[in-house]
Amino acid sequence: MSEIKRPSWDEYFLKLAMLASERATCPRMHCGCVLVKDRFVLATGYNGSLPGQPHCEDDGCLIVDSHCVRTNHAEINALVQATKHGVNIVGSTAYITNMSCTTCAKALIAAGITRVVVFSDFHDTLATQFYSQAKVEVVKMDMPSKEIQYDLMNYSSAQKTEKSK
Repeated sequence: MSEIKRPSWDEYFLKLAMLASERATCPRMHCGCVLVKDRFVLATGYNGSLPGQPHCEDDGCLIVDSHCVRTNHAEINALVQATKHGVNIVGSTAYITNMSCTTCAKALIAAGITRVVVFSDFHDTLATQFYSQAKVEVVKMDMPSKEIQYDLMNYSSAQKTEKSK
C-alpha cells in the first residue's frame, strides 16, 4: 500500500468546505463553509439561491454594484442551517474556501465565531480588518489537495459493490 499523508484537522475541514462548494450555483464564485467546534461539524453552506428561487446557472446572475445578489453566500447559508437546527455555534471555527465578504464577516463575528481558516482571498472586503478588530483568529493556508485519497483496490476489507439498477 502506498504511503498516504493523513491531513491535519485544518486541511480535513477545508477539504469538506471545498466539497460543499461543489453544490454552489453561481458561476462567478463557488464557495463553501463548514462550521466546526471541538472537531465536530455543526453546519455547512455554499453560495446558492434562496430555497425555491431560480439559480444563477439557470437564469443568470443578478448583478448590483458588481456583486451577484441572487445568492446567499456560503457563510450565511451555514449560519442559517445552524439556526434552523438549533445548533449553538458560539466559539466555533469557520472553514471557508474564500475570505469572507464584509457582510459575511460581520455575520460570523456577531454569531460568535472565534476562528476562521481560509485558503483564498476575496476582492473588495473589509473582512480581515473586522476579524482583527473582533479578535477573531484568521489562519490563511495553502489550498489542500483536490484529490480524495481512497484506494478501494488496496483496502483488504473492502469489496467493490455492483451498481444499483
